[in-house]
Amino acid sequence: MKFYSTNNKNNIVSFRDATLKGISDDGGLFMPSSFPVLPDGFINNISSYSFKEISLTVAKNLLSEDLPENVLSKIVDRAINFDAPLIPLDDTINILELFHGPTLAFKDFGARFMAETMSYLNQDSNKELIILVATSGDTGSAVANGFYKVEGIRVVLLYPGNKVSKTQEQQLTTLGENITALEVDGTFDDCQRLVKQAFLDINLNREMILSSANSINISRLIPQSFYYFNAYAQLKNKSKPVIISVPSGNFGNLTAGLFAKEMGLPVQKYIAATNANDVFPEYLNTSVYKSKPSIKTLSNAMDVGNPSNFVRILDLYKRSHDIIKTIIYSRSFSDIQTINAMKEVKLKYNYIIDPHGAVGYLAYQSYLTCLSGRQATGNLNDVSGIILETAHPAKFADIVENVIETKIEIPEILKSCMNKQKLSVKISTNYNDLKDYLLNNN
Repeated sequence: MKFYSTNNKNNIVSFRDATLKGISDDGGLFMPSSFPVLPDGFINNISSYSFKEISLTVAKNLLSEDLPENVLSKIVDRAINFDAPLIPLDDTINILELFHGPTLAFKDFGARFMAETMSYLNQDSNKELIILVATSGDTGSAVANGFYKVEGIRVVLLYPGNKVSKTQEQQLTTLGENITALEVDGTFDDCQRLVKQAFLDINLNREMILSSANSINISRLIPQSFYYFNAYAQLKNKSKPVIISVPSGNFGNLTAGLFAKEMGLPVQKYIAATNANDVFPEYLNTSVYKSKPSIKTLSNAMDVGNPSNFVRILDLYKRSHDIIKTIIYSRSFSDIQTINAMKEVKLKYNYIIDPHGAVGYLAYQSYLTCLSGRQATGNLNDVSGIILETAHPAKFADIVENVIETKIEIPEILKSCMNKQKLSVKISTNYNDLKDYLLNNN
């Protein structure tokens, strides 16, 4: 499989180069040159396959020319070793729980697959690979855990100071070893800008090998497509149109779902659920994309004012606003609405949902209203709905417990990091601060 830059379709590279570079030299993001469609037999009989079998089949569909089957099998076996169960709330609404990995967030899937893949691709290099990551919360901890003590790879995480939860901060700043956390005096968008500047700095890239583990890296998105197929496999009724609501920030998760659709997953509609950071809903409404400074919300992992993967969505659908609007529905919701949704899900279904999943629930209900032309009850019988629950509610216990007035049991994996010493280096939003740190610690 070859990969091209969204800035220049003639700029074509191998999977190895796309993975280790992270971002194209021209500043574009890499896209697969094609999406081979999976056989009907696989889709029709998908419920008979395990999650690992589904993942390996999808991986081979895209990467069989790039990685030997025995290598892909080992990567999948080591990376996809926890479940993503589909939990029915009622006959039509399902929650896809993506928080059963080591850091209790959906990004564990992509981070672990990427760590195994990069370790294999970089094994013959005599230079250390430095992974630069901008994180609004869960990406940092997932990447830190996935790459922890991986030989030949060092990870530098950039996160916005005072804009992630205490739990998230403890998860990404307490590992040490080959993991360094840089606390940026700014927003996630500042962190993302700094990382992109580093990749485009010719002089810096002469001194070191840089790559990314954000969703700008194509090898993060490919494994995230696996759980969309696995969710479909778990649906009890596959005869109804499938609607999937995705809490969206940097739009990597949604893009992975769109990749799955291109490979043959029968999804009728994707919903891009956003918080007050509403650049995508506004684009769908106006056909004009305009980035904005990010706004701090309760669903902090979605606080992105200039989502990187928007360019991939544009590229995938040939920049056609009409096509994108046909495939994707999007709405934004306030913190007050998010709080009310968390209460409603607990009261109505006795299910505890985190703020991000609550935004996904709200957007799904909004889409049902559009379908029915009346106030939706959530019980329309003509669709099968899937809402992605991207993080364990315990990661936001201070918010969730206050809203639903119920104590959340904290998983042991979270308890273990809460009393560890925070290890971070503070930097400003000035690019020279990041560059100096990297050069002085190379």
